Amino acid sequence: MKIKIILEPSEEGGYTAYVPSLPGCISEGDSVEDAMRNIHEAIKLYLEPVEDDFELDESAIVEELVV
Repeated sequence: MKIKIILEPSEEGGYTAYVPSLPGCISEGDSVEDAMRNIHEAIKLYLEPVEDDFELDESAIVEELVV
């Protein structure tokens, strides 16, 4: 999966990273490398399913899709 990441210099120093296709997925770092490492972790957490968020009907079929 390819995801576009935007890195912007921060007024306080370092960089802010965000992912336009994942609203609210934002991170930061003191350097480009730090910001990239941090946004990578933020993306993984953003996309991680949270099973407590919904209840399934007993007849529901659950499948996993690798993207």
